[in-house]
Amino acid sequence: MRHFSRVATVLLAFSLALTGFAADQPVDLKPGDKAPAFEAKADDGKLWRSADHVGKKIVVVYFYPADMTGGCTKQACGFRDDLKALEDAGVEVVGVSGDSVRNHELFKKAHKLNFTLLADEDGAIAKKFGVPLKEGGSVKAKIDDKEETLTRGVTAARWTFVVGKDGKVAYKNSKVNAPEDSKEIIKVLKELKGAAK
Repeated sequence: MRHFSRVATVLLAFSLALTGFAADQPVDLKPGDKAPAFEAKADDGKLWRSADHVGKKIVVVYFYPADMTGGCTKQACGFRDDLKALEDAGVEVVGVSGDSVRNHELFKKAHKLNFTLLADEDGAIAKKFGVPLKEGGSVKAKIDDKEETLTRGVTAARWTFVVGKDGKVAYKNSKVNAPEDSKEIIKVLKELKGAAK
């Protein structure tokens, strides 16, 4: 009986080790793969669910390190300025970072951003997309003549995905040029449209 119990314990430990190993494997999404479903609080404090958007429009999900920083501001302003062209192509843009809802609210206000920002403070969405994460941090910024400290839970790498109306990843960029990201997406959409004909 003791021998059986020891064998059972070893098997259980081995099984748990395998399960843990599988859970720690990073996700490697590729074009053609089904995009993961996700939800998070948006900059307006309301819950945003991918299931309510994917299938109705093409969804651009772009991950960025932090609100109110140089490259991230250029990237966001690029999407802001090109949003009309993207919307005309049936696209919805969603920015995702480890910043809080309040940070996003301040960032949107400071730069008149016209698309949704999602608060992924624990990096749950980034993990689903396989986006690398580092520790969080904070940024000091002057907003409306007031010094603000914006603290984020995690810092995501700058990766951009296009999710087609079929719910599959149509495009993935893990080497994003921040100021040119929106222009690159417009180009990619034209290529995808051409390939679909």
